[in-house]
Amino acid sequence: MATAKSPSSTQSQLPDTSDVSAHVQARILAEALPNMLRYDEETVVIKFGGHAMGDDELAKAFAQDVVYLKQSGVNPIVVHGGGPQIAAMLKKLEIKSDFVQGLRVTDKPTVEVVEMVLAGAINKEIVSAINSQGGKAVGICGKDANLMIARRVTELPDPESNQMKAVDIGYVGDPLEVNPHIVDVISKSDLIPVIAPIGISREGDTLNINADTFASALAARMRAKRLLLLTDVEGVLDKSGELIGALDIETARELIRDGTITGGMIPKIEGCIEVVEAGVEAVVIINGKVPHSVLLELLTDHGAGTLVSARTLKKA
Repeated sequence: MATAKSPSSTQSQLPDTSDVSAHVQARILAEALPNMLRYDEETVVIKFGGHAMGDDELAKAFAQDVVYLKQSGVNPIVVHGGGPQIAAMLKKLEIKSDFVQGLRVTDKPTVEVVEMVLAGAINKEIVSAINSQGGKAVGICGKDANLMIARRVTELPDPESNQMKAVDIGYVGDPLEVNPHIVDVISKSDLIPVIAPIGISREGDTLNINADTFASALAARMRAKRLLLLTDVEGVLDKSGELIGALDIETARELIRDGTITGGMIPKIEGCIEVVEAGVEAVVIINGKVPHSVLLELLTDHGAGTLVSARTLKKA
């Protein structure tokens, strides 16, 4: 395990357990400690987005989770989105914005706003939130040290035929090459990297990359222990509406075939499968609107969302 921090550096961040009995505290520790050992010195990539980013209390709880993981010997890497904030700024600047299959059409003026909002305002807000909880966060983007080399998206699958069709959506990127050296240097120290999903092409163009896609490519390249995708939904639900806690790849594909997994959850699960097949042990879809959902997923036996892995795993 990592060297324990001094009481003065962590005491203010730990939950108040003064009203919890010693027996209850012991049970909590007995459940958490084996899971902490499981993730000791392991890399966990966390995609932070959705409504949690716009809620001060949820953002605070998320920052606390990240700091606690770092103090516990885990190497958390945060990749964040920012769609609503980008939309608000574009509206303020009276720049029209359209979408094609969920991807924002990004012309030159739009990509400048995207970079300003993601790598500027939002990135530094998250960095400040983590630092205020006792962490040492550092904000970067995919352009730094050529972390994320990308190519412009020029074709997408047609929703009806599923055949690839040419599209022109501007400066929207798809990961081509991941160079994680800068992330390794940061995360192997006492620092926490917070990354905006902006990439750069081989020609030097700034490219807007979907945050899920960015986080998935980074997690796969770094062979992360876990990729956590914080969303606005609980995870995958069965046909009765109950949460499915864990799926192996074959079961996930069968649930797509039989219509249990539908709509926007299909590309998300297909992305999870690709990441697992690339070497990440498991990907978890988590409801980011649940306070401390990251700790619930990693440090409790029941977890907090739907875990997708090559074979059936325990939730934690």
